[in-house]
Amino acid sequence: MSGSQKITASHRSRLALIYVRQSTLLQVRENTESTARQYALADRARELGWASCDITVVDADLGTSGRFSGTRVGFQQLVARVCLGEVGAVLGLEVSRLARSSAEFGRLLEFARLTDTLLIDSDGVYDLGDFNDRLVLGLKSTMSEAELHILAGRLHGARKAAAERGELRLPLPVG
Repeated sequence: MSGSQKITASHRSRLALIYVRQSTLLQVRENTESTARQYALADRARELGWASCDITVVDADLGTSGRFSGTRVGFQQLVARVCLGEVGAVLGLEVSRLARSSAEFGRLLEFARLTDTLLIDSDGVYDLGDFNDRLVLGLKSTMSEAELHILAGRLHGARKAAAERGELRLPLPVG
């Protein structure tokens, strides 16, 4: 992870938030390696100089889809703490995927810039006061949103094709 020189004593004097999320309960149950990797980011925060008592894991959104931000209590808590200036860094596997829309992510970036909060993932340490870091994260967020749109389009197309062939099978609702 490059960019550790961007981390200052001021950042380390505030919290390091580890954001842990899986979109569905099925993913939580079956993608245990991803969940373990996300929790292991606390070790990464310690390696970068945060004391264990200053590392907080936010995992309230495990099994909650990112499609609707209003249902993501953990993400709302993260944004609120960033706004209050309590956070020196937010760590995630892919910070560009913390939010599912460019608008939501853009607001987080702006709050992080205003409060001098770093975003850290496997690709690097991002200082939102630096134009190049904002540009890179903005592009990554746009690409992530486009990827979701393309995948949804493919899924819809496949369902439509199966329906046209008379082969679409849907499970009966519970109850």
